[in-house]
Amino acid sequence: MVLNLFFTFTLFQNFSLFAGPYFCKKQTRMKERILPYLALFAFLATGSYFAFASKGAAAPPATRPRDPEMLAAAKGFLGSLTAEQRQLTQFTFDNEGREAWNFVPMVRQGLAYQKMSIEQRQLCLHLVRTGLSAKGYMQAKGIMGWEQILSELEGRQPGDNYRNPELYYLAIFGEPAADEPWGWRFEGHHLSLNYTSVTGALSVTPQFMGTNPARVPSGEYAGMRLMADEEDLARQLVLSFDDAQHRLAVISATAFPGIVTGAGRVAAALGDKKGLPYEAMLPEQQELLDMLIKVYLGRMPDDVADAKWRTIQKEEMAQVSFAWAGSLRQGEGHYYRILGKSFLVEYDNTQNDANHIHTVWRDFTGDFGRDLLREHYQHSH
Repeated sequence: MVLNLFFTFTLFQNFSLFAGPYFCKKQTRMKERILPYLALFAFLATGSYFAFASKGAAAPPATRPRDPEMLAAAKGFLGSLTAEQRQLTQFTFDNEGREAWNFVPMVRQGLAYQKMSIEQRQLCLHLVRTGLSAKGYMQAKGIMGWEQILSELEGRQPGDNYRNPELYYLAIFGEPAADEPWGWRFEGHHLSLNYTSVTGALSVTPQFMGTNPARVPSGEYAGMRLMADEEDLARQLVLSFDDAQHRLAVISATAFPGIVTGAGRVAAALGDKKGLPYEAMLPEQQELLDMLIKVYLGRMPDDVADAKWRTIQKEEMAQVSFAWAGSLRQGEGHYYRILGKSFLVEYDNTQNDANHIHTVWRDFTGDFGRDLLREHYQHSH
């Protein structure tokens, strides 16, 4: 599984985002003193993810404690804004930009993290925390911090804003309320978190996370990986297939150059080749695929992940399939997808000499809360 050391690294790498400029100046000389404490915190913070991944999902709680917490966090952030900042941050719920998500460097809708005060940054991160598990939050923070590593690897000059770890944007759609639909997005390079709340029910997709480099090639953090499980479990699974399984699972000898569904508002068609069905796998192979699905579910809030996993187990396993494209060797371009009746996971690692990962979870009817909104409007009109 993902090593606790990774979370220690991401916490340290992004410590200045929590503590502000004062600690940022002292970060280097504080490193040796603070690292043991970060290691302990990381170990404790990731406990819920390991429990989910190793033991399976528990029954979802009777209430959804994250919803009122998310609602309060959104209201708290909006309350901290100036009138000018609020114009940049808040849009109507039916604004067409709500579904205009992306994962490349670009100017985005919303207020940039780098333009927020220290207090506003804390409130922003609190809102982000309500939309993710402990593991998911640390991974998202790692993605932000990875921009600094990428900037150094690309040899960018001081003051170059293109790979700024603070170039992430928060946008809120509608007025946060318990009885009316509203939503929000936190997004930047390699990170797109999209949420829709509909009278207490929560949609958390599309959810995109990526990393470049996938493995840090050199420097102080050489060898560090943000998405080791996403790559290693899938390769372990495809290498376990016999010849007959392999012919079904490997749908192309060449990896697709990126996420097939792209950043579409609706997940695009995938073609006829669906891969190897879950029911055609041996029990130990099914267990590997279960673990891989849980890696992606493990980014989501615990109650959301538990509910999705129970639905998949009860209603979808007979229709779940796994497909691979490209090389089976580490360090060479590859792609895979996990396809269910209601969901799709895509992963690609082809760019930068196969050292650049993209991953996404899509819900075919639930992205941007479409299924929740449909039900809401049917009952309220």
